[in-house]
Amino acid sequence: MEFFGRAPGQPLRLGVFPGTFNPVTVAHIELARAALPFVDEVVFVLPREFPHKPYEGASFTQRVQMLQSAIGDQPAFSIAASDRGLFVEIARECRDAYGREVELTFLCGRDAAERIAGWNYGHPGAFLEMLREFTLLVAARQGEYAPPSEYRHAVRHLQLCGDFDEVSGSDVRQRIARGEPWKHLVPVAIQREVAAIYG
Repeated sequence: MEFFGRAPGQPLRLGVFPGTFNPVTVAHIELARAALPFVDEVVFVLPREFPHKPYEGASFTQRVQMLQSAIGDQPAFSIAASDRGLFVEIARECRDAYGREVELTFLCGRDAAERIAGWNYGHPGAFLEMLREFTLLVAARQGEYAPPSEYRHAVRHLQLCGDFDEVSGSDVRQRIARGEPWKHLVPVAIQREVAAIYG
């Protein structure tokens, strides 16, 4: 795990927020802020390779720069790159970086939770095994996440302050391409970067 900004101190409870951040949106920042009562630090993790999509749009370096601009001087936020993109792989990199005793909670929206819970990991029960290593803090996204009964012990719901159902990086890119308003969907600090990268 390579850091591009790290919060001071050693967290006991680490919020892990993997994403493509293509671009960073106001929903990403709100989700991270909403998680702070439950964790000591949030690390935004940008995988160097994704299990479900290729790198398109912004480059890896541009995405790191957007994260740095969007986060600013928030003391409880960190930025890091992982070598791989599956949650279990990121969890192991986090333990190597933060220590074996750190409590890991992955932050995501309903759509991401459903995708990772339903992913084909190669054998039945693989995701349940992973939940011994981390828990999930899931924000509603066009509905609340309803985990299967065997996962419920490891899933908590995260309430966001506002409606972010329609906010996504793909929507930002599409709006820019169509010449529609988009600036309200990204943090003010990165609006100029987003225009330069995607415009």
